[in-house]
Amino acid sequence: MNASPPSFVAAHAVDDDWGRAVKACGDGLGTLPDGANLGFVYASDQFAGDLGSIVTYLRQTTGIEDWVGSLGVGIVSGADGYFDESALAVMVGAFADGDFRILPTLDKDLDQMAADDRAWIDATEPTFAIVHGDPTNDRTPALVDSLAESAAGFLVGGLTSSRGAHHQVAGDVTDGGLSGVLFAPTVDVATSLSQGCTPMAETHIITDCQDNVLMSLDGRPALEVFKEDIGELLAHDLQRVAGYVHAALPIEGTDTGDYTVRSLVAIDPERGFLAIGAAVQPGERVLFVRRDPASAIEDMQAMLDRLKRRLDGPPAGGVYFSCLARGPNMFGSADLEMSMIRDTLGDFPVVGFFGEGEISNCRLYGYTGVLAVFI
Repeated sequence: MNASPPSFVAAHAVDDDWGRAVKACGDGLGTLPDGANLGFVYASDQFAGDLGSIVTYLRQTTGIEDWVGSLGVGIVSGADGYFDESALAVMVGAFADGDFRILPTLDKDLDQMAADDRAWIDATEPTFAIVHGDPTNDRTPALVDSLAESAAGFLVGGLTSSRGAHHQVAGDVTDGGLSGVLFAPTVDVATSLSQGCTPMAETHIITDCQDNVLMSLDGRPALEVFKEDIGELLAHDLQRVAGYVHAALPIEGTDTGDYTVRSLVAIDPERGFLAIGAAVQPGERVLFVRRDPASAIEDMQAMLDRLKRRLDGPPAGGVYFSCLARGPNMFGSADLEMSMIRDTLGDFPVVGFFGEGEISNCRLYGYTGVLAVFI
């Protein structure tokens, strides 16, 4: 346990001009915590070409050398969210010497890691990391898994979202793989994940399949089982399930009922097959879940309530990573999730972005919200 938790301050700005935006953030930070030595920066993708200048300005005006962050189609800060707007969010924290290490970009495997970074990992044995991944690199899922397994323990983060370059910040501006910051075990954190979905029935055993096509579940035609689970009203009009009903694959070895959500890709009424957005194997399990605003809000609140019970008071600071499919696309507002966080956990510095995928523990998710708080 830390003798005292790290201290944080955060600020954000909305402005079409990157210079005015970063100056407003710098001014909004006010007096920095004593010993402030790590910064987080999340910028809307309108600032993709200016991200290097933003980081340089922040370094020069704060005196903080180490920065991490990402571009996003939307960013969040405090109780506010901004989607498809020119916005910038900045948070700085003060950590004990040696309690964190910037992770430069890995785009192939962990063998690319510099010797001094590996030495720090071996000596410190970090248990937590905040990471950002490039969605255009098909090695990103494997990098997430291998980093969690052999170097960093529990990961949280998101995949960069951008309509142009997929820039991240890890010391300098970078892209192409997985980057972020590793934390020593002396840094206390709590994390939680909101699936944004509600199960419609119990799980089923996949008894016959090919690649991503479910042929039979529990020894019965997959479509027959699916119709029973979703109910008579939806079963009579399968066009209504698009974007509303999804397949969920339970994660083995967990005691939290965790699962990864995948879209329904196609339905074959003649053969009774279902195609989903993931390859599966016979003997694995699947369940069907509904995803709508009411279900997502209910699940988000339950996640926050569980997290609050683990805390003694408002966190010192935090990061939040939400899916592009959430925010205004689900709730009609980019602010709702952040307002729920503040209403439940209190007023504390928190920043993040809307990504093309979310990272929790050692896995990539979709449609989720991932919150990590420093305590």
